Amino acid sequence: MSVAWNVRSRVARLGLALSILGFATLAGVAPVAAADSIRVTTPYPAVAVAPDSKVTFDVSIDTDNAGRVDLSVTGVPTGWTATLRGGGNAIDGVETDGSNAVKVTLDVSVPADAASAVQRLAVVAKQGGASTTLPLDVRVEPTVAGEVTMTTDTPQLKGASDATFTFSLTLKNDTAEDLPFSATASGPAGWTVDAQVGSQAQAASVVVTAGSSTTVKVTAKPAADTAAGAYPITVQATSGNHEASADLAVEITGSYKLSLTTVDGRLNMSASAGSATDLTLVLSNTGTADVPGTTLTATAPSGWTVTFDPPTVDVPAQGTAQSIATLTPSGEAIAGDYVTTFHAASQVANASADVRVTVETSLLWGAVGIALIAIVLIGLWWTFRRFGRR
Repeated sequence: MSVAWNVRSRVARLGLALSILGFATLAGVAPVAAADSIRVTTPYPAVAVAPDSKVTFDVSIDTDNAGRVDLSVTGVPTGWTATLRGGGNAIDGVETDGSNAVKVTLDVSVPADAASAVQRLAVVAKQGGASTTLPLDVRVEPTVAGEVTMTTDTPQLKGASDATFTFSLTLKNDTAEDLPFSATASGPAGWTVDAQVGSQAQAASVVVTAGSSTTVKVTAKPAADTAAGAYPITVQATSGNHEASADLAVEITGSYKLSLTTVDGRLNMSASAGSATDLTLVLSNTGTADVPGTTLTATAPSGWTVTFDPPTVDVPAQGTAQSIATLTPSGEAIAGDYVTTFHAASQVANASADVRVTVETSLLWGAVGIALIAIVLIGLWWTFRRFGRR
């Protein structure tokens, strides 16, 4: 009986000593947080990007215990950069309150020479003795960058060499980035060709937001006396490694330079009231293309008539054509100077000339006047002869 009691007493004392030792150990060591007390998440842990671009991950850090969480990024390939940011700064850690998640971003820049492959990075979060890892996959693929295009509904215009041609193109940015674009245009030697991006005439470049478009205006002024034919114009819009181009064309039908004068170059004539007088008009075309269907008309004083033979002529390039204008002043026109304007009009060119018309009294009326004077003189002679002796 005594021996059994001693054994039980020793066992009890040993258990008490172990309990005291365990409490002392626990009192001297800080509690260790469980690994699942830290949660690091992102809505899109796997993305695809093109070389020479940047991707941003939105990262949330949530903990059960308030306190500092140290952050780092592992697995960053050579030549790449990965930076954690928060509050506008590059950061190495956050402070949590144990109830609300802290939002940070991870910016990853992919170099231009990055190979097409999947690269795994990781965001490591540590708090006390606990840690967790958020794996992130970045797939490098040149075709996922989107493209930049430039199109137009009217790639070819047609007209004379003295015309100015204006093209309107649409520049579309189908990439994921806002890009600043500038544009250039080139044409044949001696031509003046300009390109403008957007609506601001003085802007050297215009930012086109991702997924949107803007206009590109191209104006082309041919060189003087450009021969008939088709001429190419090339337009390019660039932003870094992004480029879009369009091929345009201008078809020159020739130049039209029409003038109107008389055979001897004099722009004056004489006519009699009520009588028809002919005037030969000469149309000259110093352009490089024919002027077909040129119609002749005149603006004359009221009561006058003007007819043409022929009324319509074709004027060849570097050549002339003639038409006879028959002008008849009004029978009641008094002597003096009048102006008649002759017009030559076609679909491609026009010309006009003012001709001074001096109207003289008709010879018939002059003869009648002389006859009246003679009759009066004869009457006076007869009167003095018959009654002068009385």
